[in-house]
Amino acid sequence: MENLTLHKVRISVLWLFSEIAFLGTIILTFTKPGVIEQIIAEEMEGMRIGQEFLLLYAIIILFPLVMAFLSLTLKDSINRWANIIVGIVGVVLSLVGLSENLAQPYAYSILMWISKIVVDALIVWYAYKWPKKEA
Repeated sequence: MENLTLHKVRISVLWLFSEIAFLGTIILTFTKPGVIEQIIAEEMEGMRIGQEFLLLYAIIILFPLVMAFLSLTLKDSINRWANIIVGIVGVVLSLVGLSENLAQPYAYSILMWISKIVVDALIVWYAYKWPKKEA
């Protein structure tokens, strides 16, 4: 039982790391020249910053937080598959984020996106290696 609890905590902490890496990337992006002006103009890299855009970002921001909680509370079989599926989605979205930042590379951005990819992949790995129930 202790091994399973430790496993759940490990995955939950990885979700929190993933969230902080994503938020850190967003915050550091504000230091890029012209970004603040784009936000004030309600446009970012050619996309209008409207309610739909903000709702999408809110959902993306909430997902790792919800998964951190669910990783501690869901039943084992559901927990395992939820972490595998959402973790794979996280890896894919992080790869997209990294690829979008390679056009105008900033070292901090590449570091943060690679860190997020590694952490999201670790979530998938730990979920895949979910411990068997102890008797």
